[in-house]
Amino acid sequence: MTEFRSGFICFVGRPNTGKSTLTNALVGEKIAITSNRPQTTRHTIRGIVNRDDAQLILVDTPGLHRPRTLLGQRLNDLVRDTYAEVDVIGVCVPADEAIGPGDRWIVSQVREMAPNTTVVGIVTKIDRVTSDKVAAQLVALAELLGPTSEVVPVSAKSGKQLDVLTDVLVGLMEPGPAFYPEGELTDEPEEVLMAEFIREAALEGVRDELPHSLAVVIEEIIPRDDENADGDGPSMVDVHAILYVERDSQKGIVIGHRGSRLKEVGTVARGQIEKLLGTKVYLDLHVKVAKDWQRDPKQLGRMGF
Repeated sequence: MTEFRSGFICFVGRPNTGKSTLTNALVGEKIAITSNRPQTTRHTIRGIVNRDDAQLILVDTPGLHRPRTLLGQRLNDLVRDTYAEVDVIGVCVPADEAIGPGDRWIVSQVREMAPNTTVVGIVTKIDRVTSDKVAAQLVALAELLGPTSEVVPVSAKSGKQLDVLTDVLVGLMEPGPAFYPEGELTDEPEEVLMAEFIREAALEGVRDELPHSLAVVIEEIIPRDDENADGDGPSMVDVHAILYVERDSQKGIVIGHRGSRLKEVGTVARGQIEKLLGTKVYLDLHVKVAKDWQRDPKQLGRMGF
């Protein structure tokens, strides 16, 4: 009988290389927010991949970047701590974009911060290009990472090669126990996931000025007194949340014409939260301006950073 293996993995790469999508695909549930906006991940959300012979804990960090604010600095510190603690770092490079200075900078940071951590190369989004292009990208990434790193092509969207990647990752783990009970997919509190779902919905389709400026705080979660038809919980849960922005102009963007945009955000986020909680949800959203909160230690603390 093969020995049970377990360990922690972190995916790194430039913004939009498919790290969160890959995490969600491997876990089989949506636990990391995905958005076409850079710097959308703000917390180290752990996704858990359970197999008969192994358990992989995927740590989804904020992207490593050159910080311009106190928030940026704190996010980078979070990443640095994570790199040092995981067993494997997966460097993600999309198949449809040439390797550039940003990728080289990230690899140099990984080598500097975690010189003893095993590194694997992952070519993502292979469904978007021809097999020749995939092959060329595999060669380019292998050259960048050096001869000690394995390189695997995957498509999180179509699921192609996901099992191959999982096998490679399991093979790199040491024998060890399961860290979480079987069936558990993440160790993030529901409150954090709810806030992330709201933030993701608010970021969808907005202009570049908003992502860093938007924070979501869940103020209250109140289960209704009555029971649902099955008698195993409340018929509905009231969730009250505040979306913080830094300027009045941003408040207008989030709310939209006569509140239309905020209503849309509420509808999308509510669907995700209901799936998470397994019950009907009344979602109450308000938008407030917290001037320059990214640079203010007190306000950062209040928003959970």
